[in-house]
Amino acid sequence: MTGLFVLAIYVGVFVAAYFIVTKVIAKATVKDYTSLKTVTFGDESAVRPNRWAGIISILTLFLIWGMFTGSALLPKFLHAPAPFVGTLEFNYTAEAEDGSRDDGTVTVLVHPREESPDAPEVEAGDGFAKNDSAAIAMWRTGLVRVDRNDDITKGDGARVVAINGQAIAPGETVAIDNATVTLSDKGTPNVAPYRGWQMEPLYLPPPEQVWSRTVQVVQEGFRNFTLLQHLGYSLFRVIAGFFFGALVGIPLGYAMGLSNWFRGWFDPIVEFMRPVPPLALIPLVIIWFGIGETGKIILLFLAALWIMAIAARSGVSGVNISKVHAAYSLGASKAQIMRHVIVPNSLPEIFTGARVAMGVCWGTVVAAELVAAEQGAGMMIMVASRFQNTDIVILGILLIGIIGFGIDMLMRYAERLLVPWKGKA
Repeated sequence: MTGLFVLAIYVGVFVAAYFIVTKVIAKATVKDYTSLKTVTFGDESAVRPNRWAGIISILTLFLIWGMFTGSALLPKFLHAPAPFVGTLEFNYTAEAEDGSRDDGTVTVLVHPREESPDAPEVEAGDGFAKNDSAAIAMWRTGLVRVDRNDDITKGDGARVVAINGQAIAPGETVAIDNATVTLSDKGTPNVAPYRGWQMEPLYLPPPEQVWSRTVQVVQEGFRNFTLLQHLGYSLFRVIAGFFFGALVGIPLGYAMGLSNWFRGWFDPIVEFMRPVPPLALIPLVIIWFGIGETGKIILLFLAALWIMAIAARSGVSGVNISKVHAAYSLGASKAQIMRHVIVPNSLPEIFTGARVAMGVCWGTVVAAELVAAEQGAGMMIMVASRFQNTDIVILGILLIGIIGFGIDMLMRYAERLLVPWKGKA
């Protein structure tokens, strides 16, 4: 239910932002109507990201994050329903072995997780079923031993037969105000206070908690290394693995695109290894190369190798044959055709493959740093997950994503400078 609500919010913001930005603001600001006639189909250079769409998209993600974590950065009216905190009561009916019945009242104090209050004091009451109390943390459930102070206990044959006057049997659930009560297999009421729609900080902390932990890690470091050192090690491993993967993969792709023999020889190997995820190679890499830096870089090398080979092969195979014929007709040699026709026309595919390969390497670096790493963003994530430090886990994920996005932007910029003809006939 919560997931559908999140999706509905995201889709709603997307649709509203689209119509406001493209239909209202654009019509009010665009004066040169000839610019609207630009043909975008088949011309990639004519398609540019809408800056407003990017900004609103990021803000929407942070809005949803804050809504479902009860962030103090948002006004309370934007918060998703929070878990119940306070006092709730319900009556239980106990039946003795001789068929006699009596009612008792259970008072439950639902408190924040960081607090540890005592159960509220209540009067025992008359009859053999006494009143009880319990303290349960929010987002948690708790068994209430209602017979612990009764005159007739389960050992004497008594059992709970109703909650708030509604008949109940072991395994059944009765809804009460702000909670549900389920009778366990042994006949003990299990109280589950209303959880709301907000995520527990253990699973998803609010943005301000992640930010405060970021400041702490920047100032104090993590596991004897500074944050910059962790990121530097991850960046070095990714760049080294990608570099060697491109160094081998691009010539291999060119050879497969230009030679029938090389294509026939290497195509089965490349197509066999391409769908194998790099994570599946970790045990083999450990056996062959150990748990040092060499094994990590080789794993990233294998993650980039096949992507770069396929990209280079596709770039060569996709060269328009009419350009080759035109070069031959002008007296170009094979070396000149390679230099002035094949390489320039294959570079767009290679750059695209490089961006994909870099993304895969960043996705693999966490697994690579599982192999006895003492530094790296992946190591931070894995160590933090063992101690349930979710804020550090999210910090590591955000940093990996931001650095990966920055590298992709740099590669896009380099592509625009080095391959300005991409998307043009």
